Formats: sequence, structure tokens, C-alpha cells
Amino acid sequence: METIGKLVIKSANAYPTKIAVKDRHRTLTYAELMERAYALTAFFQKVGLRKGDRLGILMSNRFEHIELDVAVALSGIIKVPLNYRLHPKEHEYMLKDAGVNLVIGEAVLIEAIDLKMNVLPVGEQYERVIQQYRGMRNNEDIGEDDLFAIMYTSGTTGNPKGVMLTHRNILAGALSLAVACDANYGDVIGHVAPLTHGSNFLSHVAWLYGLTQVVFDKFEPEEFVNDLEREQVSIIFLVPTMVNLMIQHPNFDPSKLSTLKSINMAGSPIAASKLKQAISLTGPIYAQTYGQVEAPMCITMMPKDEMADKLESCGRTGLFVDVKIVDGANVELADGEVGEIICKGSLVMKGYWNNKQTTADTLKDGWLHTGDLGWKSPEGYIHIVDRKKDVIISGGVNIYPREVEEVLNLHAGVKETCVIGVPDDKWGENVVAYVVPNGTVPVTSEELLALCLENMASFKKPKEIHIVNALPKSSYGKILKRELREQHEEVQA
Repeated sequence: METIGKLVIKSANAYPTKIAVKDRHRTLTYAELMERAYALTAFFQKVGLRKGDRLGILMSNRFEHIELDVAVALSGIIKVPLNYRLHPKEHEYMLKDAGVNLVIGEAVLIEAIDLKMNVLPVGEQYERVIQQYRGMRNNEDIGEDDLFAIMYTSGTTGNPKGVMLTHRNILAGALSLAVACDANYGDVIGHVAPLTHGSNFLSHVAWLYGLTQVVFDKFEPEEFVNDLEREQVSIIFLVPTMVNLMIQHPNFDPSKLSTLKSINMAGSPIAASKLKQAISLTGPIYAQTYGQVEAPMCITMMPKDEMADKLESCGRTGLFVDVKIVDGANVELADGEVGEIICKGSLVMKGYWNNKQTTADTLKDGWLHTGDLGWKSPEGYIHIVDRKKDVIISGGVNIYPREVEEVLNLHAGVKETCVIGVPDDKWGENVVAYVVPNGTVPVTSEELLALCLENMASFKKPKEIHIVNALPKSSYGKILKRELREQHEEVQA
């Protein structure tokens, strides 16, 4: 397998005058992108960074994300992307943990961090560096098993962990996404989700074909759809929250998505009823993938043309992994039996940075234990039931929150839901649901309870249903169940 740097060089040699990347303020051809990236490699060497050193990247969506990817790929520097929406204290932890040698990003974000470190703000100072080192370069001998990035988990339980991803991991993900999204040489890739995580994995598909990438700096549903039409975007990564906001916007016009052939949807599960609604409005343009930072994006893949008939599945096993469903003793289960999803292959991380024990607990004989529960159909389709840690045990019986959420989402007036388990002296745990209305149809707790009784066993129904304006979410759009439990306990106290 190649490295990212080698693939970019091939694309640049084949398409030197083609637009490689653009944002609201600037457009770069492949030749210009390579010249700037090489200048950065020379700068890294001048300031003492060597192959294997870590570079922190802290900024909102900008074209610099793309050229820094190229620069680290060519120089052997390991990038540490930081989500700009996180708290400065969280940034401090990640920077210390990774032993970052230099941070490049937006000054206002870097200045909020209470650490002494080498920094290069984007803007005038960054551009001066590129001009100063223009024409210079520093090529290193990079192998497919060298680290490309340390990407931190969201930290929904405890401190975030630094996931070590090699060039092999990144390219296995890119090849998988290229197949899932039906990529070809005429595509334009858009980015509106943070380029620090999910959307960045899609960005590497561009190096396989020499594609143009368009970076959007914000997501506002109506304006975003207009942006897609204007830039003729054909492939983009969106989390389900974004899809919901887009299709439920009162001014949503599906005709403006005429060039959009693939929405890679991942990051969190989407309710089957919401996915069905999306497909009915836009057609079969959703390529669903399931993965984790530890196995980027494509543990499973669902082709676009199968999605409408398999709304409750996340697809079949991806191209660069083997997948098994196992019990607590790591014994593979029969089709239809619920157990933990584990996977092994080129997609799976090298391990956690500076954390041998957690690596050993998570990677066993090369198998990544995902912490997700699921089952496999005889046809090979994987169905995710829930996170292992989120299963509600009430009266000694397992209740999967996602199953309850799917039923609640059947109501036409529901925008999104979250089901949690709360302590109960008699039953151990009770099922509690939080529901956000979409404003189109009135929603009452009584209606939702009746819906549950119509569609599932009585013991699974929520003991409480709370209708709220919003749910707590991470900066990646994932609902934070731990925070919701804490809020519930505070209200009940």
C-alpha cells in the first residue's frame, strides 16, 4: 500500500493546474498546494521538528487543514488535530499528553491555552513563513506503518485517548470510502463537518483521484444547501444531526442537491424513520458507514442502493476488516445473537498513544473491541443494538435504549430522542426518555407512551418522558448521555 504523501505527489503530477482545495477566501491548484506544503516541510525542519515529532493543529474549517495534511505526510511529522469547539483545558490535556512540539492554528484559540509552547498563527505570520521557505523542501522516507496522526477520542467517559493512526489505516479508510461513496475522477468533495475528525477521513479520497475539495466554514442548513449547489459538490460527509436539520428546514429545496450523489453519513446512528424521510425527499444518496476513531469510518459499509431496504442495518463488513460478534468470553456468536462487535485488519489503529494498558484492554490478539453491541443477519448485515455501557438493566432484563428511541422517532413531530437508564430501588434501573420536537406536529408524552405500547413490549416503555428544547451534545454532534443522566439527577434531587 502507498503512503498519503506518495499519492498526493501523483495527483499533483497528473493535475498540476486543477483546483486542489478552496474555501471562502482562497483557491489553490495542485501545483500551488504542493509548493506551499513543501515550504512547510522546510519550516518544520528549520524549527527542529523531525520525523515522529508531533504537530498540534487548532483551527476551525479552513483550507490550511488540507495543506498541513500534505506537509505532515511528506515530512513524517505526526499531526494532532484539536477540535476548536473544545474547552482550552481539554486542549491543554491533549497537547501535554501527545508531547506536541509546535501548534499551528488560529491565534484566538491558541492564546486561550495556558501552556508555553512554540506556535504559528495562521494568517499573516503563517503566510510569511510559506513565502520565506518557498522553493525549499524536506522529504523524509515514510512507510505505510509510520504514524500519520494521533486523533483524540471524544472523551465521553474519562480523559480522551490518543488514537495512533498510520498511513496504512488512513488509506484503508480512504479506499473504503471511495467505494462506499461511488467516487470517480470528476467528483468534488465538500467539507462542512469538522476537518479534525470525520470529514478529514473523507478528504483523503481526493488523493486517490486528484479531486477538488471545498471547505465550508459553518453549517447553516439553508445557506449550506445553497453552497452545495454553487460549488457543484458531489460527495460530502455529514453526521445524522446535520441531515436532520437540513431536511427538516422549512425552506429545504431538494432540487438544489442535483449534483450531490453521495452523503457519507456516519458519526452516530440515525433513526430508521428519519433516514426513510431523508431518502424520500432526496433520493438514494446516503452512503452509511459505521466506524470509530480506532477504525476510521468503515468497519461496515451500506451501499446507497441498498439503504432504503435496510434502514435498521449499518451494512456489511468493510473492505479492510474482518468482523465478528462475540460474547463476554470472546466466543463468536451465531447469526441473530447479540454480542460485542469486534474487528481486525488494516483499518484498525496501531494503539493508544502513551497508554499501553488501555491498548491491551482494547486490542486483543489484534481484534479491536468496539464496545458496541450488535448482531449479524444470515445475509451478513450488521445491526447495531447499542453501546455496551448504555444498556439498561431493569428487573434483570436488558433493554436497549436505541430500540426505544427508534419507536419514539416514529412520531411525525419528533426531531430527535435520547433514552437513558436511571437508578431505581425496586427494578435496578428505569427507562427515561428525553424528546425534542421538530415544531411541525404537536407532541405529548401521552401520545409517545401510546406509540411505545403499540410497537414494543410493555416492560421496555419509558417510565418518564420529558419533552425538551434541546439535548446536550458534543462538539461533533453526538448526544452526551452521561451529561443527560447528570442533568436528570440534578432535577430529581
